[in-house]
Amino acid sequence: MSSIRYKNNSLFVEKISVKGLVSKYNSPFYLYSNNNIINNYNSFYLNFKKVQPLICFSVKANSNIQILKVLKNIGSGADVVSGGELLKVLKSGIKPKKIVFSGVGKTEEELKLAIRKKILLINVESENEALLINKISKKMGIKTSIGVRLNPDINAPTHKKISTGKAEDKFGLSKKNLISFCLNIDKLKNLKLDAISVHIGSQILSESPFKKTLSVLEEIIKITKINFKFVDLGGGFGITYKKNEKKIKLRNYSILVERFKKKYNCNIIFEPGRAIVGNSAILVAKVQYLKKGVNKTFAILNAGMNDFMRPALYDATHNIIPLIKNNKRMNKTLEFVGPICETTCKFVKYKNYQKINESDYVAIMDVGAYGASLSSNYNTKPLIAEILVNKGKTKIIRKKQDLQKLINY
Repeated sequence: MSSIRYKNNSLFVEKISVKGLVSKYNSPFYLYSNNNIINNYNSFYLNFKKVQPLICFSVKANSNIQILKVLKNIGSGADVVSGGELLKVLKSGIKPKKIVFSGVGKTEEELKLAIRKKILLINVESENEALLINKISKKMGIKTSIGVRLNPDINAPTHKKISTGKAEDKFGLSKKNLISFCLNIDKLKNLKLDAISVHIGSQILSESPFKKTLSVLEEIIKITKINFKFVDLGGGFGITYKKNEKKIKLRNYSILVERFKKKYNCNIIFEPGRAIVGNSAILVAKVQYLKKGVNKTFAILNAGMNDFMRPALYDATHNIIPLIKNNKRMNKTLEFVGPICETTCKFVKYKNYQKINESDYVAIMDVGAYGASLSSNYNTKPLIAEILVNKGKTKIIRKKQDLQKLINY
């Protein structure tokens, strides 16, 4: 059960009344449940317990160092895609041998950092990247462990902007090119090919594309005859944002992974992000104005696309609920929008929403993943605060950005 729920018509995060926080912290702000993060991680691990996977949390989903520390304390590793993420993860206390470095555009400086820190794997996404890593490693007089990322040409059922496994996408090597790479890896004397990796997209709610991916991996292993030490199966596991969405059945997928591991005697890595933190947070916002439009009413919030980009960027739907429930209903359609000067700065539309007034507060739900990490200073708006609820107490884990400092840039 989620730790974000109503009690006597008032929204609570764990034991804390959200309404009671709006006088303590200036809205808008992100509010996280420590319990939800831990429970999600443990639930994910339990689904795959038989393969004893290394779970490398996808840091791009949420890079707050305090969130990373929570995950570090329960055994998580990290999947990073930049030098900045790598440094932040190391600062959080996650050990280098629990870190994998992915991404198509790693710079020479970032690669040198990763090699110096002796992380578990650098997941190579092109032949030229491998050549550069080999060159750097040769100069350092060491042999670097790498994985090679497969692009399996699988069209996962998700939004086109977060699909990463089709032939037309920029990620990884095609099956043909990857096989050629593997068969010629001995020419790169300062590389050790320890892994094959794959990541086909994000917010996937069906097991089918993951099953297809395993089949492609099997083909490659049979052709190359390489006994990979690690198979990194990536992330992409979706959560339910809408009531009518079906949850992904991870247990069904885990049975296939168990068979795969037994057959190929490899260590399994996963890179979940959204599945761990997606439902761990809400964005608390104030209804600044109610504005009559044609056939609808606009509820203009003090939070916008600068604070939470997903609806504008991915057409994502996030439920918005009042902090205090009542039984009264509005006659007109109500659309929640933000203050940013873009038509796309809008969130969600409702019919028969409960009666709300100006200065009421609402919560945008399920914003723990790709929320704060995608926020910006667009329209010269300060980054908002992030607050963590843990054991009946609240802690600011990112202060609201100072406007006076912001305007000096």
